[in-house]
Amino acid sequence: MNFSGGHILSISQFERADIETVFRVADMMQPYAHRQRVTHVLDGAILGNMFFEPSTRTRVSFGCAFNLLGGHVRETTGFEQSAIAKGESLFDTARVLSGYSDVIAMRHPEPGSVSEFAAASRVPVINGGDGSNEHPTQALLDLYTIQKEMTGRGRGLDQLRIAMIGDLKYGRTVHSLCKLLMLFRGLSVSLISPRELAMPPDIVEELRSVGHQVRESDQLEESITAVDIAYSTRIQEERFGSQEEADMYRGRFRLNQSIYTSYCEPNTVIMHPLPRDSREHARELDDDLNDNPNLAIFRQTDNGVLVRMALFALVLDVADRVDESARDVNWYTGSRF
Repeated sequence: MNFSGGHILSISQFERADIETVFRVADMMQPYAHRQRVTHVLDGAILGNMFFEPSTRTRVSFGCAFNLLGGHVRETTGFEQSAIAKGESLFDTARVLSGYSDVIAMRHPEPGSVSEFAAASRVPVINGGDGSNEHPTQALLDLYTIQKEMTGRGRGLDQLRIAMIGDLKYGRTVHSLCKLLMLFRGLSVSLISPRELAMPPDIVEELRSVGHQVRESDQLEESITAVDIAYSTRIQEERFGSQEEADMYRGRFRLNQSIYTSYCEPNTVIMHPLPRDSREHARELDDDLNDNPNLAIFRQTDNGVLVRMALFALVLDVADRVDESARDVNWYTGSRF
């Protein structure tokens, strides 16, 4: 994959060597993400951060990642704040805003919309999620987190045992993660969901076609007894026809400390793309897991900045020049990391 000047739209663009490149550069970003060093390698560059769907982590971490490389961020949030609300096409929006930016990160509720936008853009576009289709940067940060967690246990990504739990039909994070996992060998994948919210059959068949063992189930406890990773997702209520329909499935696969202790192996890593639904009738990951050292959800969010910094550095072709303008920070950074 030639990163320089290219779009990041789908996991299907990546080969295993590309993943290794992204992760190697992400490792290099740690002193800057951890506020030990400052770099101005993207001084003067502008990120167009275009989010037409609600977002906290993805939007802010894209902006944070670009700022940490010395760049500037201009944001558009929501249709009502853009000319799209006046009937402007994605083509026209892309042609205009790519004239104001050096790179664009975009989220849009319609599948395929980011690719359509990128086709008209004059600068690289990074997909921050397009409807129920894909979320490639989330999948990369998830896999980066899995690799770091497994390395600490003397394991690699091959022969990984992973359970994906919850809304697997509409959850774009698990769709993209499954596509990444196809690049590795000998995995055991447990797909746990209501039958109505099962993983799309084409993704299941692709997993099996590369030799992974795949088990589909609607029973949580018996399916998490022998896994390295328990990856939970929320019910994607924005993809349902009504709130009432989404409520039919909310809280059906609730992982708490009692279930974890009774059924999971002691070192099973707990992951979630966030936001987790902490309302009483949902709680797919209960608050009583907050003190569990294997809860990796906040390590995931920290890793998201590293991975997005790496993607910006690679796409804008500065990965080998980040240290040239570096210096130590001159403020108190605390102990966040």
